[in-house]
Amino acid sequence: MKTIGILGGMSATSTQIYYREFCRLTRESLGGLHSPELLIRSVDFDEIEKLQASSDWDAAGRILNEHAIALQRGGADLLILATNTMHKVADKIVGGVSIPFVHIADATATAILDRGFRRPGLMATAFTMEQTFYIDRLIAQGLSPTIPEAGDRAETHRIIYEELCRDIVREESRLTYERIAQRLVDKGCDCLILGCTEVGMLLNQDNVGVPVFDTTLIHCKAALQAALQ
Repeated sequence: MKTIGILGGMSATSTQIYYREFCRLTRESLGGLHSPELLIRSVDFDEIEKLQASSDWDAAGRILNEHAIALQRGGADLLILATNTMHKVADKIVGGVSIPFVHIADATATAILDRGFRRPGLMATAFTMEQTFYIDRLIAQGLSPTIPEAGDRAETHRIIYEELCRDIVREESRLTYERIAQRLVDKGCDCLILGCTEVGMLLNQDNVGVPVFDTTLIHCKAALQAALQ
């Protein structure tokens, strides 16, 4: 098994989900007492979030690039970035890194296309929904993504940063997310991307009326497959 380098902490809550999912998938794939070979570099999200808010993406990219290089030096054979939003600076993050990088949007697009869907709704941070770095990557793969209306985007973003990233799960917010998801379905979406690594804390296949693609779970599966090849 190759060693997976996880650049995480954005948020720490979702990075914990990554660890649990890697352990589950490894047990299912290999059986016995097998567990994944992982290196985790968990950054202080407060610093990154302030740079996001001030649109200083270059500075955030430089910080994460240093951590990515450290993971490679530490023995990682492949690299994943355990967040959707910071894939905005993925090219900067992998500068000087020679190990393979498993991109979360590419893995998600492949999973959707493999099941025959084309019109995903996208619920994520405002950065991911409103900027082009993520949606353009989905479009390039042949998908036609739809994002919520402005008010729904703002509420989706608020719940992520004020609640989910702080490990707060409220039933009221779950109902809000369910209503936003349904409005996307009503607009013609044939599936739903949980496009922030925390959104799966509120939404899953049990409370959404179309097929759900949880980017965290998809990302883990794609990375483990790469590690086992």
